Amino acid sequence: MTEQSTSQDVDITGKSIAVLGGTGDQGRGLARRFALAGHTVHLGSRSAERAAKAANDLVEAESTEIRVHGLENAEAAAMGDIVVVAVPWDGHRELLVSLADRLAGKIVVDCVNPLGFDKKGPYALDVPEGSAAQQAAEVLPGSRVTAAFHHVSAVLLLDPEVAEIELDVLVLGEDREATDVVRALAGTIPGARGVFGGRLRNAHQVEALTANLIAVNRRYKTHAGIRVTGL
Repeated sequence: MTEQSTSQDVDITGKSIAVLGGTGDQGRGLARRFALAGHTVHLGSRSAERAAKAANDLVEAESTEIRVHGLENAEAAAMGDIVVVAVPWDGHRELLVSLADRLAGKIVVDCVNPLGFDKKGPYALDVPEGSAAQQAAEVLPGSRVTAAFHHVSAVLLLDPEVAEIELDVLVLGEDREATDVVRALAGTIPGARGVFGGRLRNAHQVEALTANLIAVNRRYKTHAGIRVTGL
């Protein structure tokens, strides 16, 4: 059985998705696409009021019925079967430490890119654990940590005129079953494909590649993604 057919055989129908940091562009964009795919989405924020407003805005913007609920991050984490971490890097470790009990036993999808910006543009930051995903795995020993969705344009995710987003989502992790679930989740975004990208020790270069894509976007005024050939 091929890698691709494995993800297609994984049934995630009925799985609820929590998006921590869901009021940011990336979080809202992912929440929107997952909700359009039929999932119930719990959109988390430090402020329950802000989360509720963001969720209501997403629901009201769609012509079809979607299920998005705004909650404080801890409540969202408790509600999701799969939990996507889309928080700013500077609050990453602190938030996950505080939610370790609520995230125990769950598939956690880290899509945080530790980047810095200066007059020369974006660059990858050094992370003591190696990567944001490895940091998540260290502070969430009871969770099934994966890394994915680093290179998906928030602009495209949120654009109602964009029906399909043509790219591959690299999914990394130590747990084969968990990475297959996340690959299947990536495949619910029309045009996207989940591709296994290695173990978490390889997450640094995937996170860092985002800096290169930002540079591409700025130069060519586009919203670049990546495709893996030969699959």
